[in-house]
Amino acid sequence: MAFTAKDVMMLRELTQAGMMDCKKALTACDGDMEKAKDFLREKGLAAAAKKASRIAAEGVVGSFRNEQVGVVVEVNCETDFVAKTDNFNDFVKVVAQQVAEKNPASVEELLEQDSVATPGTTINGLLNESVLKIGEKLSIRRFARMEGIVDTYIHLGGKIGVLVGFDAPAELADNAEFKTVAHDIAMQIAAAKPLYLCREQVPAEEVEHEREIARAQALNEGKPAAIVEKMLTGRIEKYYKDICLVEQVFVKDSALTIKKLVEETGKKLGASIAIREFVRFEMGEGLQKREDNFAEEVMSQVNK
Repeated sequence: MAFTAKDVMMLRELTQAGMMDCKKALTACDGDMEKAKDFLREKGLAAAAKKASRIAAEGVVGSFRNEQVGVVVEVNCETDFVAKTDNFNDFVKVVAQQVAEKNPASVEELLEQDSVATPGTTINGLLNESVLKIGEKLSIRRFARMEGIVDTYIHLGGKIGVLVGFDAPAELADNAEFKTVAHDIAMQIAAAKPLYLCREQVPAEEVEHEREIARAQALNEGKPAAIVEKMLTGRIEKYYKDICLVEQVFVKDSALTIKKLVEETGKKLGASIAIREFVRFEMGEGLQKREDNFAEEVMSQVNK
């Protein structure tokens, strides 16, 4: 019995299994929808969907890096306990390697890709298998990927992840002094939480919003209106130094800004060096947290 793309979509809606898993099920069952549903249940893939409505706001930020590419990825689970387990962290490593090697454009594309770690199974298939093995809802939330000379830094066991890319001669990739400075900059990003690389990247409306707040603060402090405008210049300069990486004070040497650190490193090594881009992921930022008590949930299951 033949089947169409609409049949695949219908089976996915009925079971919440992955697109490729639904297609395989319909192929194996000659297009019979009911048999395909049973096929997915027998494989355990449909069962994973029962956890789909639960909240997954714990997890880790993991990374992958080799000579050509760097990746950070956030994968979420329901409890901090699971976030520390080997099974969960092994899955995070698989996801990070997949992003590095296959360069998906989105999480949706990533989920449908054939796994480089387990050929013949999609990442979504591995996700569902991990849900069944671990017993919690899991989700791949986001990732970032950069090519060239990069550094990664994972802080507090996966609570914060940083990926930073540099414009620098290829031969510096193995230079010990450059690598130390690159890693210091990655740690700076983790600690100081810059929002932008430089002031030119800050949207004009954001600067104007900050200016209006600073103006209101100055007036509320009783400053004469005649000098408030002069004060705003200094306050906006401080704002740039807080949110722009290259203008931040280096946390390991307050006599240097990050811009100055990069310039001095370049002079010392006889090369042109610049920070190209960076991302900073803080695990769970912006996600709804579980409000229930996990211990009580376990006891409720025991007492059933």
